[in-house]
Amino acid sequence: MPQRPNPVVSFLHRIEGGVLVAAFLISMLLPLIDALGRPFHGFSVPGSGTYRAQLTLWLAFLGGLLATRERRHLTLSTAEAIGHAGIRDWARLFASAVAAAACSVLAYSAVGVVAADRTQGAALAFGLPIWISECVMPIALALIALRLAWGAGDPWKWKGRAVAFAAIAAAFAIGAIPGAGHALWLPLLVLVIAATLVGSPVFLAMGGIALVLFFKESVPVSAVTAEVYRLMVSPTLPAIPLLTACGYILAESNASHRLVRFFRAMFGWMPGGVAVLVVAVCALFTTFTGGSGITIMALGGLLYPILLKDRYPEGFSLGLVTASGSLGLLFPPSLPVILYAIVANVPADSLYLAGLVPGTLLVLIVGLYGVHMGRKVNSPRQPFEWGELVKSLWSAKWELAVPLLVVALFTSGLATMVEAAAVAFAYAIVVECFITRDIHLFRGLPGVLLKAGVLCGSVLILLASAMGLTSWLVDAQIPDLLLGAVRANIHSPIVFLLALNVVLLVLGSVLEIYSAIVILAPLVAPIGAAFGIDPVHLGIVFLANLELGFLFPPVGLNLFLSSSRFNKPLPELYRHVVPFLIIIGIGVLMITYMPWMTTGVVRLFGK
Repeated sequence: MPQRPNPVVSFLHRIEGGVLVAAFLISMLLPLIDALGRPFHGFSVPGSGTYRAQLTLWLAFLGGLLATRERRHLTLSTAEAIGHAGIRDWARLFASAVAAAACSVLAYSAVGVVAADRTQGAALAFGLPIWISECVMPIALALIALRLAWGAGDPWKWKGRAVAFAAIAAAFAIGAIPGAGHALWLPLLVLVIAATLVGSPVFLAMGGIALVLFFKESVPVSAVTAEVYRLMVSPTLPAIPLLTACGYILAESNASHRLVRFFRAMFGWMPGGVAVLVVAVCALFTTFTGGSGITIMALGGLLYPILLKDRYPEGFSLGLVTASGSLGLLFPPSLPVILYAIVANVPADSLYLAGLVPGTLLVLIVGLYGVHMGRKVNSPRQPFEWGELVKSLWSAKWELAVPLLVVALFTSGLATMVEAAAVAFAYAIVVECFITRDIHLFRGLPGVLLKAGVLCGSVLILLASAMGLTSWLVDAQIPDLLLGAVRANIHSPIVFLLALNVVLLVLGSVLEIYSAIVILAPLVAPIGAAFGIDPVHLGIVFLANLELGFLFPPVGLNLFLSSSRFNKPLPELYRHVVPFLIIIGIGVLMITYMPWMTTGVVRLFGK
């Protein structure tokens, strides 16, 4: 008999979800009011920028709390590969216990940040002290730690929970021992890494490693959370949750069916037209959603059967859907581009312009391989009909307009990146709730925003944790040491770029793209500048390599996602993605060594 839900817990879950949805909607309204009010004598909400930063903070930590409840934080998931059930259960207990301990210390460090800000006396425009809003950091982190410790009970109930709570107590006990950092930092570091390998959330790996390294240097652990807060108040960062919500609304609607119909009408007459359709739809969807994960999960069940029905081999079909999931990451309004612009201090509009030709190149070469395969298997074609093309274009016009709307507003100077993202969010609500009516405003939209909140929280809290590790790298002068080593051993920009391709390919397959940007971009950017490489071109090379890293065995993210979505073993997927890995790799090399693809477009638009 199923266990009845606890009414108190259900009430708290509703409160948690309600606050998250409200934060999303207010985050949309504030920049929307600023954008619409600018023509009317510059009307805006006083202190809007401060409110946005605080709302982003709330979205990050409430979303992270929700992601913990739903067990949706990014993990390496290697525990699932352990064949013996008993060993797998012990591995999960170990991962949960270490994660709970690390998160508890992060919560303690957040208390220090709040206490320091309380002494400064800063307040929001309506008089509320900012430190009160910042309390969401320690409270959410403490609740995440509690949920992790409570979840450690499976399958041992209170015994497992006792182990997790004992790990929390041990972490604070170690912290109270004078000089323990110098003596125990290496075993603690190994402990955190081992826990990550068997299932601990990656954001706690980043945060835990940063805590251990600062502990080694006898630096207060609040330095980690201070960097978390510094990222959250970035003026461009609120665009990420807004565009995430926009993408999720499109993903949960019937937009994918309308887009498939349009691209089938456009390419269905070609040999391999269905393969080209898959590439185009996936690239466009990834542009909307900002991540290949949503594309593979949302479209895989639609596109994979279409390919099989048109006689494409199963292996090719799996490889195509897996590879196409990341092809739109260079096009606006892709989120990784925005994040790189923030971290590397490069104009986002220049990056978007620079990514147009390289992004199109990658889409074209994968599409051409699809045409080749279509000829080889003699896939069926449909006759080209202008009437169907016009009808399908009219049906998909609202979704096709989203990237054009964002680009037009941002590049024209009519709106900032955050304001353009807010317009896109509001536009998606109007289209899908009132025009196409795919999503009910009250019964459906809150649930969609909660799903977006899970992804948004897991991504933002991962970024925040990675910032703590980046801070230690900067304090330890790692970028300077790395620059010196590179200069001593590499004397040519061409050789440097080749080495960068290899390093980013490997690290891009191990690190999630957002954390990879936060950690690696500050290390790579000064080295590129020392070799005289244009920072915009370097940014596109950086992102294109990470895009390729999604497919790189053994742990590329798209491989895990496809394995889960299609219930296929990873070794089988490795074999199927190799041709696409080679094809996209050739494209990345062309992008790297033909800088006119990026800088030429930027100069053409006078940037």
